[in-house]
Order: sequence, then structure tokens, then C-alpha cells
Amino acid sequence: MLALEHLGSGKVRDIYELDEARLLIVASDRISAFDVVLPNPIPDKGRVLTGLSRHWFGLLDTPHHLLSTDVGDVPGLDDDQRRRLAGRSMIVRRAEVIPMECVVRGYLYGSSWKEYAAGGGPTTEHLPGGLQMADRLPEPIFTPATKAESGHDENLTEADARAFVGDDRYEELRRRSIAIYAEAADYAGARGILLADTKFEFGLVDGEIILIDEVLTPDSSRYWPADAWGPGATMPSFDKQPVRDWLDAQDWDKTPPAPPLPDAVVADTRRRYVEAYERLTGSSFADYLRTSGAAE
Repeated sequence: MLALEHLGSGKVRDIYELDEARLLIVASDRISAFDVVLPNPIPDKGRVLTGLSRHWFGLLDTPHHLLSTDVGDVPGLDDDQRRRLAGRSMIVRRAEVIPMECVVRGYLYGSSWKEYAAGGGPTTEHLPGGLQMADRLPEPIFTPATKAESGHDENLTEADARAFVGDDRYEELRRRSIAIYAEAADYAGARGILLADTKFEFGLVDGEIILIDEVLTPDSSRYWPADAWGPGATMPSFDKQPVRDWLDAQDWDKTPPAPPLPDAVVADTRRRYVEAYERLTGSSFADYLRTSGAAE
């Protein structure tokens, strides 16, 4: 256990207090599917999430919460704790979380496609007719949702989102989310990857809205290989799709406990996360493990 106050844990992350102004966010290797945390982890998944977040925070032209990913900046760690936290830790500015997921979609897929095919709803209310699954949208759309402490987030109509956070804040969150998405999509596209959709979180520090949490990782974003894209088809993705596919084929009712994953599914999922890191950063993941102090 760390000699820090533990503020809470999510499906993947554990959050600790460093002081009144700073938090320590540790990304574990836990993986969830269908809102259930699975019994076996994906090795190095938390380090991929942290390494990619660090990469994007360094590139994006927007205020954000990241201060450091150096575990040497965390007080009171012994050598074993330092090794375990290396590569998976972010020291961040403490912010008042704005309780709305800021989702941007550039392609019609996943739950949004299902909604559209069923006649429409909050995420597709402004879309034209005649689109296919995986179609590139005429322009990226902002489809916010309420943040759920557990279970699924609830999609909001534009009117409900404006009522939830206010018109001025809605407009700023929409503008900034779409701008970040566009910047990231251009960057990823130049590396042969399509950013189909993603979600951002924002918070307030001294009245300023800043980008918080992870950003543009395979857990918060849907990435496709550009050379595999085509409307009307199921897309391969750099995320936990092997986990979802395997679980879908099991006799499991999507309630805890989940069945343990086979070694082959764990290995395939890790490979996809690592490939996303390497293609997006242009760097070796082994180098990241070594430079962060996480290599054995």
C-alpha cells in the first residue's frame, strides 16, 4: 500500500492525494467489458494508457492537468513501489471535474450506429439519412453524455446537455472537444490510423477549463487501421475487441463474475494496445518501459 490517501478507484485507475493541489493517478492493468471488471489483467495495459496520454498531452494545443510522469516526483516510495508504479503514473493538477463526457464522433459506428439504424436518438439527432455503418460523417459531431459512477453513461440530446452545463460552457466544451479531435485525427491519419471516435473529460482549476483524465488512448478512443476502412463493414480496432468478441461467444449473462480470459486473448489484446502505442508515437514500447524505469 502507498503511504498516500487513497481517494478512489475506477475500473482501471486508482487515485491518490499528494497535496491540496496535486493528485497521483495510477493506471492499472485491469480491463473491463460490458461494465464488468474481468478477473485477469492485460499485462502493461496501464503503461500503454499512461505513455499514450503523456504523448498526447505533450502534443495537443490545449490546457491540461498533466504535471509529470516521473515516479521520482512521488514522495515516500520504496524501490519496489517505484518499480511497480513506473510508466503507469501521472502526477496531475487537482481539478473540479465537469460531470459530462465530451464525446466526438467522426464516423458512424458502435452504439451510435445501432441508435441510427433503429431510427435515431441523442447521438444521431443532427445526422442526415442514408448513412451506412462505419461511414465517415460529413463533419465531426459532439455527442455528450452524463458521467456514471457505475454502469453506462447516458447520452444527452443537445438541449439536455445545454441545460445540464449551461449554454456558454456547452459551447466551449463542444468547440474545444471538436478542435482536439480534429488535431488528433490529422496526426493519427498521417500515421495510417483513423480516429473513429473518442471521449474527453474536462475540469476546472481556478476557473479555467482544462483537459483531464486520460486522453486519446485505446480505452477512451476507437482507432482503426486506415487501410482496412470501408463503409458498411465491421472494422478491426486497436483496443479490447478480442476480449469483447470472446466474451460474446461465451455462455455468460454479462453480470459478475466474468469468466477468465484465455491466454491467447490476453496476448492478442496486449499486442493491439502496444501496436497502437508504437504506431501513434513512432517509438518502441520497449524503449518506453526502459526510460520510464518499468523494464525488469
